[in-house]
Amino acid sequence: MKNFLKKLYHFSGTWTGAIFFVLVMIFFVAQSFVIPSGSMKRSMLIGDFLFAKKFSYGIPLPELPWVGLKILPDFNHNGHLIEGERPKRTDIVIFYVPTDKKTHYVKRCVAVGGDEILYYDKHLLIHFHEGDSYIQAHYPKEKIISAMGKLWIDNPYADLFPGIQYLPEYDSNSFLELLRRIGHTDLLDMKPLYIEDLNAPSYTVNGGSVNVLYKKVEPDHYYMIGDNRDNSNDSRFWGSVPYSLIIGQPWFTYFSLEYRSYARVYKGEGGGRDHQMLSYICGDLDLGSKACETKWDNYRYSVRWSRIGRSIKTMEREEPTVD
Repeated sequence: MKNFLKKLYHFSGTWTGAIFFVLVMIFFVAQSFVIPSGSMKRSMLIGDFLFAKKFSYGIPLPELPWVGLKILPDFNHNGHLIEGERPKRTDIVIFYVPTDKKTHYVKRCVAVGGDEILYYDKHLLIHFHEGDSYIQAHYPKEKIISAMGKLWIDNPYADLFPGIQYLPEYDSNSFLELLRRIGHTDLLDMKPLYIEDLNAPSYTVNGGSVNVLYKKVEPDHYYMIGDNRDNSNDSRFWGSVPYSLIIGQPWFTYFSLEYRSYARVYKGEGGGRDHQMLSYICGDLDLGSKACETKWDNYRYSVRWSRIGRSIKTMEREEPTVD
């Protein structure tokens, strides 16, 4: 055993050994990611560099980094070399988006297989598959709504995670954007309904009344929605995520940098308009003014020191900070 450890130590000191151990880490333990969009703001910010635990839900099939090429066949037909636990409600999860199965997304799991979802402006209602008695035992009466002959929880996670928000960066909201996609099954995953016993605004779409969008999550699938609800491309648009596309969980941030240009945060050029953050930096200045642009340019490339080395599970339950 002593000789083996000695050889292993010498092997790790070689270029071949170093590459081997780095790949083992990337394949099976941890991988670096950067948050590219504001869909999880303010729980996770654009420019957060983080490590992901790749063993949270089993061991996903190893792939070459940056290339996305799987190096082993899918023996278990579930995208994992070793099957493990499934994502739970409230988990922040890293996964491949189902539309191309190559792009990494980071969202919060809001519902699991068998759960039912009703969504309308600023309200995410969930009927957990455990049933009404489970809901009554775990949630206060003021959060419970009765509709369709069963009980639903209104925004069940907003009290737990202060980063969850409805602050659209455009003159609309995500519910109206979804209504515009009715009739296009490749652009909308939820079914339009009109529920009489639900106190929700009604809209006329294609000659019929709609006041809510409905979804029942498929078995061994997970519904992923960004905390920045009005500015998130998520399961409401492209559907539930099967276990086979689950990668892991964000672990901790090892660096955080505000690198966005003024044109991006003010006009959304390149995606990610963020007038909320721009207002924080510019104060009472007109957001479109040269003075505000100068102030942002001076702030740009600031390191968010308070986020470095912090675990995601700790930060997501704290009041969001901006630096």
